[in-house]
Order: sequence, then structure tokens, then C-alpha cells
Amino acid sequence: MPDLEPLYTADEMRAAESGHDTSVLMERAGALAAEAALQEMREAERWTVVAGGGANGGDGRIMARHLEAHGKQVRIVDAKAGETDLGDPQVIVDALFGTGFTGEPRADAAALIERINASPAGVFAVDVPSGVDASTGEIPGAAVQADATVTFHGRKVGVVVAPGRFHAGRVRVADIGLDPAETRHRLVLPELLRSVPRRGDQDNKYTAGHVLVVGGSPGLSGAPSLSAAAAMRADAGYVTVAAPESILPVLEERLVEAVKKPLPDELGDKAVEIVLELAQKASALALGPGLGREDGARTLVRRLLAEVELPIVVDADALYELEPADWPAPRVLTPHEGELGRLLGRQDIAAHRLSSVQEAAEKFRCIVLLKGADTLVAEPGRGVLVAACGLPSLATAGTGDVLTGIVAAFLAKGMEPQRAAAAAAAAQQRAAIEAPQRAGLVASDLVESLPRALDR
Repeated sequence: MPDLEPLYTADEMRAAESGHDTSVLMERAGALAAEAALQEMREAERWTVVAGGGANGGDGRIMARHLEAHGKQVRIVDAKAGETDLGDPQVIVDALFGTGFTGEPRADAAALIERINASPAGVFAVDVPSGVDASTGEIPGAAVQADATVTFHGRKVGVVVAPGRFHAGRVRVADIGLDPAETRHRLVLPELLRSVPRRGDQDNKYTAGHVLVVGGSPGLSGAPSLSAAAAMRADAGYVTVAAPESILPVLEERLVEAVKKPLPDELGDKAVEIVLELAQKASALALGPGLGREDGARTLVRRLLAEVELPIVVDADALYELEPADWPAPRVLTPHEGELGRLLGRQDIAAHRLSSVQEAAEKFRCIVLLKGADTLVAEPGRGVLVAACGLPSLATAGTGDVLTGIVAAFLAKGMEPQRAAAAAAAAQQRAAIEAPQRAGLVASDLVESLPRALDR
């Protein structure tokens, strides 16, 4: 069973369709779109199909014919002819632009899109909401806000990656008879968690994965605690926490199973030597949770990244003022949008998530995991893995620390870094689903539900 699903760009869809009879594909697409729309909007009788001049408009017109065959009242608005009267529909079908559209809609098309969005009717998009770049998810101008989208052959990047994903609503995939194809970007499926190594009969606590967590500072003891607890619940066999001596009493209280090692409160070269010795027995390192941004902390980060020959997850304060370097082993950076903006020196990350995470992976020559509803995991020279099955309840303090611990555990088990990071994101998202609460979920709830997420 596959653990990654193809995500198609416009060019990849054109390649998949090459050699096929376009009229036959459009007939299938229109019929399947009508079927999907009738399932999504069961009670609607009055439909308006907004059709553009290209293939997407053709799909919409064929769809209209099938809706009429089911006894629906259908009005077609020919956008190419300048028609704009939507009538009084219960559902508007957006068949204005197709997957090949890029850039900002012209003024007349943008005005029509705004009319669609202002209507109280439900909106059903054909292939991709008009105005969304199918290949990137970017929205340079006006874009249709759909309640549901039917996309043909396979999911397009633009209906999975933000901001486009927030315009697509519920997404259905309709099979129009094309052969599956290799794509650059892929969607993470829950089956990826089956590839996470589990403890075998011959394992001991060290061979099952030894995670070393380096972090913490006064007032920020919770962050390394969450990372360490998450690493243990993600099935690591042994976890060591190296933290400033002044916060060790808190860690002793919170972490029963983890080994605690004191670092000088004034971090710097002495702390580095202690961590380097501890790292000799570890198999992966989690660096940064609650570490602080003092000069000593930055020295610690710089030297550990340069000298530790283990995979390292770099999060939170360890990302502050980080510079590219030739590191001796895999590094996984886990920024949110604000942190990635600082790393790249710009603040438009939310509008350009896919290109931004790829740029960062190339700049830092390592794995970069951009957190969000669509968590993106980029590796230099390769496509992006998208983990997008989480819940809004994950938007709470501490979930990033939990993710850091899971990534470290999977790296410690020997997983390839990009897959480890993607699987960790999927595990965290699955843990949110397994948690008994939605409202009021806190990061430690994820830790408790992680074993159930992995067992599933």
C-alpha cells in the first residue's frame, strides 16, 4: 500500500493527459464533476455554472448538461462573453479557470470572482478554485472561495498547500482514466507511519533509539520537557535531557523516565564539551527547545551543529540567527512561518509557502520542515512532502516542542531524514485526531495520544 500520494502541478497534468483524446477526457470529467457535486450539494435544485473559455469551462458546460439530466434547474454564465448575472442559485459551479491558469485575474474576471464569493449560494469548484495557482497554492489576486472542489486524476498541489488549500473546501478526486505518474511533490498518507521502525525482539533501550535533548532555561523548562516526553512516547528507547542546572529540579519532577544531565547556567564552551561527551552515546539530538538566545546559547548551537556527527533536529531558539554551514551529518530545521521569514530575510512566507521552504532547503543544504496546517518538508534537489491531515486544535503553544521530540525519535531509529520529518508531522497530526478533546487541547495531550496514533 502506498504511503505517499502524487500531487500534480499543471505541467505534470498536461504530461499525464498527453496522447489522450481531450473530448473524451472532458466528457468523463464533466460527468464525474456533476456526480460529485450532487453528492456534496444534495438538496440544491437551482444551479449556476460560471464557465470560462478554456477546457475548464468545457468541463463546466458538460457538467451542466448532466445536472439538467438529473432534473436540476441550470443557468450557464458565459464569462468569456462578458456575462455576469448569476441569477438566484443555491449552488454556483466555478468552472472559470483551469489548472493552467497563473498570475492575477484580469479586472473583469476578478469582479466576477468577487460576485461569486459575495453570493449566499454554496460554491463548488471544478478541478481547482479559480484564482488559485494549481502548481503552488499561491493566490496573487482574487480567488474563488469554494465549499467543495472536485479535482481530476489526482490532487493538485494548489488544493493542498496554503493559501490555496483554504479556498478549496472539501476535496474529492475523480478518476478520469489516466495512468498514475511520478510527481515532484507528494502528499503524506497515514500509511507512512508503518515505515517507522518498531522495537524488535533483539533491541535494547539503546538500539531502539537514544535521543539527546539539549535545551531549557529559567522560565522555559516546559519546552525540553515536552520534547523529551514526546521522544519517549514516539518509541525511543532512551532519552537524555541536558539542561542548565538551575532548572533540573523542574525536569526531575516532570520527567521520571528520562536521564537528566546538568549544564552550566552560563552556556558556552564548557556546556559544549559536556554535550559532546553525551552525544557519543546518543543516536540523534534535539537542539533548541526553550534554550534562550543569549550569547552562550548561540555559541552552543553553532558548535554543536558543526561538531556533532549525529542527526540533529534544530528548533525554536536554535534557529535564531542561524547561518548556513557545512555540517557533518543530517540537520532538520523546523521553523514556523515567522522563523522561516527571519532565516530568509523576508516576511511573505505565508503567501509563498512552497517556494519558501524549497529556498530554505537549498540555502541551508538540509531538510527544512515548515510547520502549519499544511506541514511542508523540503530536501535539497528533491520535491516537497506535504503532511496535511491535522486539526486546528494543533494551533497551541508547545506543539512545536512535541514535534521536535518525535522527529528526533524517528531519526534516532535510523529513518531517512526527509521521511522521518514527514512521518513525525503525520504522527503528531494523527495524535491530535486520537486525542479525546478538540477544544482546549494542549501539547501534553498529544504526548499522551502518540502511542495510539502509532499503533493505528
